[in-house]
Amino acid sequence: MSTPSSLDDHGRGYWPTVVAVGSASMMLPFSVTGAAVALPSMAADLGSSVGAAQWMLNAFNITFAALPLAAGSLADRLGRRRVLLTGIALVGAVSLLVALAPSMAVADAARAVQGCGAAAVLASGAAVLAHSTSGRRRQLAFGILGSSFGTGLAIGPLVAGALVEAAGWRSVFVLVAAMSVPAWLCATRAPESRNAARPALDVAGLVAFTAGLACLSFAFVRAGSAGWSAPSTLLLLAAAVALVALFGAVEARLGERAMFDVRLFRRPGFVAVVCQPFTVTLGFVILLVYLPAYLQGVADRTAVAGGLLLLPMTAPVLLLPLAAGHLAARTSVRTVLTCASALIAVGSLLLVTLHSNGSWAELALPLLPFGAGVGLAFGVMDNAAVSTVPVRNAGAAAGIFNTMRITGESVAVAGAAALLTTLTATRLHGSGLPSASATRIAGRAVQGQVAGAHHAALAEGLTSAFHTLGLVLAALSALGAVLTHLALAPHRTAEQP
Repeated sequence: MSTPSSLDDHGRGYWPTVVAVGSASMMLPFSVTGAAVALPSMAADLGSSVGAAQWMLNAFNITFAALPLAAGSLADRLGRRRVLLTGIALVGAVSLLVALAPSMAVADAARAVQGCGAAAVLASGAAVLAHSTSGRRRQLAFGILGSSFGTGLAIGPLVAGALVEAAGWRSVFVLVAAMSVPAWLCATRAPESRNAARPALDVAGLVAFTAGLACLSFAFVRAGSAGWSAPSTLLLLAAAVALVALFGAVEARLGERAMFDVRLFRRPGFVAVVCQPFTVTLGFVILLVYLPAYLQGVADRTAVAGGLLLLPMTAPVLLLPLAAGHLAARTSVRTVLTCASALIAVGSLLLVTLHSNGSWAELALPLLPFGAGVGLAFGVMDNAAVSTVPVRNAGAAAGIFNTMRITGESVAVAGAAALLTTLTATRLHGSGLPSASATRIAGRAVQGQVAGAHHAALAEGLTSAFHTLGLVLAALSALGAVLTHLALAPHRTAEQP
């Protein structure tokens, strides 16, 4: 049983609630893309090693990915507004701590805590909207939510680049802290709702899932420095598989008390939607995190220029989510999501045209269809995830959906760094550099720190690595388009568990 308080019944608090969830959600992608843009300057200022600098991104991504499911379950039990308020406060306060960090170790630890708050915002925000709106007001609310994510992604690289150049890397994190204040104040006006049954928290499932994801992310980070065949990398991968298998066994045994309600996966429409982030946001986040570093490093662009060059990809994510909701109403969610994956596949394939001294128009060729696909998907994914299950499961559904989304992004950020580093180091090693030196230099280049003596070799190697990455993303996105089209067929989505 659930006890929602609908804003549609009396009309009060609708816009404060939508603004609260939208502005809080805007902080999250900015916390990822802004941090990535600030990383080269931050690492140089704090005298950080390649590994420690990479963990400034990984620490946030691991907790951000591991905890939406737990946060969604807590929101259903303790109150969705309460968890939203706690998450906003945590993201803002810890962002200020990162801005004041005296060392990269402090920043890494703080970013892990910030990821916890981001997970709470992500899971509870969608659940708050699902419980407090319906009909056209819900469609509008989720369209604004998608636009908010898109805005954070679109303006993140450009605004962060301008801030880094004008006021230093610390100003990026100060901005996130400032953004949290109006979001928190508006969220106090949102209605409270919770699952009246309040089942016990699934501690065993939470520990197994979090540990499994941590091992997987550690494995990708380790692969970038020690290699994919290193015993430590293989051991971490094996531990990740074992822990995820243990998690599945625990959830199946707990049944209704499980944090991860496996019964929701009997719904083909829900399965299709929660798997969509792997083909929609995976490549987008990779490019948002590593293309600015590529443009600043081997392409010798400023941070602001790099942000402007990404506009063909980021602007559609700002503009299209609201239009996607109307398009889905006229056609279907199936059509919108299938077309979104197909556009991303086209953009990924066109990444083979990327080169370090390319013009704005040449870079726009792959980035424009890529951004259009992501923008369309952002407008319907969140609403589709919570609309394919009973309203009492909205928190859990939002948690599952966002866990899948952020898990894919977290693994993608760590995995892409390892892949780009490995491919670039292989090219450097072939030119005569010792293996260890090649890996170290390649790792710094992926983060935007390019050694002048090896600039030409790094530009060639890293560009080639991006071409390979584009082919991998194109294959995944094309597969996603086919599977989405099949899974969301009307005769299948009509089936109920």
